[in-house]
Amino acid sequence: MSLPQPIGRQKEVLYLPTRGHFAILGTAGSGKTTLAILRSAFLSNTKTEHCGKTLLVTFNKALVTYLKHLQDSKLVNVTIENYHTFARGYLAYRNKMSRNTILDPDRREALVKQAIENVLQHYSLHPFCNYPVELLSEELRWIAQYGITTYNEYQDFDVFRSAEMRFDSKERKLVFEIYQTYLNLRQQSGKKYDWDDIATSVCEELDADKSERLYQHIVIDEGQDFSPQMIRSLAKAIPSYGSLTFFGDVAQQIYGHRISWRDAGLDIKQVWEFKENYRNTKQIAKLGLAISKMRYFKSISDLVEPVSPPADGPLPTIVEFSSPDEEKLFVVNQAITLARTQSVAILFRDRQDEQIIQRLLQKESRLTTIRLHRDMTTWQAGAGIRYGTYYSAKGLEFDAVILPFCNNKKLPDPAAAEAFGEEDASAQDGRVLYVGVTRAKIRLIITYCGEITNLLPSDTSLYEKIIR
Repeated sequence: MSLPQPIGRQKEVLYLPTRGHFAILGTAGSGKTTLAILRSAFLSNTKTEHCGKTLLVTFNKALVTYLKHLQDSKLVNVTIENYHTFARGYLAYRNKMSRNTILDPDRREALVKQAIENVLQHYSLHPFCNYPVELLSEELRWIAQYGITTYNEYQDFDVFRSAEMRFDSKERKLVFEIYQTYLNLRQQSGKKYDWDDIATSVCEELDADKSERLYQHIVIDEGQDFSPQMIRSLAKAIPSYGSLTFFGDVAQQIYGHRISWRDAGLDIKQVWEFKENYRNTKQIAKLGLAISKMRYFKSISDLVEPVSPPADGPLPTIVEFSSPDEEKLFVVNQAITLARTQSVAILFRDRQDEQIIQRLLQKESRLTTIRLHRDMTTWQAGAGIRYGTYYSAKGLEFDAVILPFCNNKKLPDPAAAEAFGEEDASAQDGRVLYVGVTRAKIRLIITYCGEITNLLPSDTSLYEKIIR
């Protein structure tokens, strides 16, 4: 498959200098992934003076699989990986990575819970005893993602450079005690890293590593989902004469929305903005824009407002059902009908909902169905049904997208609302919903039973409403 050609301002970004740090922020459908691929090919071109081995790195494994299936000869000098594959590979090269040394997420949650219990047994009357475990667990993750290693760093963190702190200065001392207890418990269990602090070890190793860097150029796609510490480590992984190019869309930041890429300390002279939407019809783009103007997006800096695309299409459709069973059957049958001639994606908030539709698809459909997931190794283009979580569809696009179960009992997630508060949960799931909506090129169908989620705009002119 040959690489696409750059359009409009994309050409300016493609040929940015080949030395230094560069940031490109764009709206959904503006061609960020396309430019990340083309920029990688340009930087690694052996016919140029600036040519050098190039790493194209992203967060989502499904997107890595899609990028690799392109198999264009211009990418022969480009390595395509997700961040954690890069990190594990580098640490292994430095003899800092052995087998089974990374703590898996389920075991991490268990150790965090144990750390909380161990610490709070000495503070039986402290309000922390009533805090949800999930809230404290997320704070420990945030500490690791920023590369904070001492209590003083945590206490002195500049709140004006990022999202508001969840805990006041008095509470942070106890939080950090829990964090250190968790690290001790992890070490006792024989695990050196977890998925959040592995980037700190990469930074430390790169600081000590005086050998020639493996990559001259690094291109980051979907960079809004990288923690500051991940970005710092990638900046350290290039030589002084190399380049780092960051592509991102903060509206699609669905991993750690209290994280800011600006806190990574990149030396950015100018931020480029891509406002043109080349993917969606103007009807879908209008809905995406309306979502980005809702209250849970108001605190986001660096949000790029899109220019309405010229392509026309049907209004997004909202379908209301009187029973969950009717909704499930409609979703499956609609996907089967559309997938005879189009690429169709059914996207879900979580794996539980995915499994419900997966069973029905296996029963009802004779068409090719592909599950989008972190361990997928092949990609099939063209018509057919794809299904997976909103998270797994990051960076991808489909002719038609179906978003089932968009009711107010699932969105925002009740467990997240209980742990983090309604506002925080809405901010997280609102961005997830935005990602799902903007995956659709031509057709978008949203279904629900009961009451529709309040994360969608109430403006009825944005939709065609059907009651079944």
